[in-house]
Amino acid sequence: MSVVARKIGLLGGSFNPAHEGHRDISLAALAYLGLDEVWWLVAPQNPLKSAAGMAPFAVRMKEAERVAAHPRIRVTDFEMKAGTRYTADTLKRLMHQYRAYRFVWLMGADNLASMAAWKDWQQIFHLVPIAVFDRPTYTYQALAALAARRFACFRAREQAARTLVMSSPPAWTFVHHRLNPISATEIRRKRNWGGTGTTGGTAGDALMSTK
Repeated sequence: MSVVARKIGLLGGSFNPAHEGHRDISLAALAYLGLDEVWWLVAPQNPLKSAAGMAPFAVRMKEAERVAAHPRIRVTDFEMKAGTRYTADTLKRLMHQYRAYRFVWLMGADNLASMAAWKDWQQIFHLVPIAVFDRPTYTYQALAALAARRFACFRAREQAARTLVMSSPPAWTFVHHRLNPISATEIRRKRNWGGTGTTGGTAGDALMSTK
């Protein structure tokens, strides 16, 4: 009797702090992509972001668990335990440790726009399928970016999103869904999160880590 592989969406980031935007994209991924779970990979420290204004890891984990509040959203400290700092390295460790699982990387359009700054970004496309979720004001910038153009021929139709996780990479799709304008930067400013009123971030850090 064959075993059906579990289908897991991976949402990486600083989660500084976690917010409804993270939850919205996770719920959309569960629905649009037909996933079993979404794992939030809380990063100890994003290599492309300043440590200034970064709340302690334990605080970010606890807040992420509070915000997630869903039986199919799992908040993990995998990167902390694995000692990885870059997405490509984290993916390789996950794929080695969970060989029977099928993974899809989840990211916002803002991060696709800047993905060429990530370490080994092209390798990421060859490791796992990628689902890019639309974000306010980033649609055209993302689709015109280097990463989107470089892998344009591997872009799947949005209507085929439910089969993406089982596709052989490189494979990616752009998902249009209800846009959430919430920004982690604005939340930090209002809360004085991490002990400082401003962290030098942008609205682009609202969903995913750029690394």
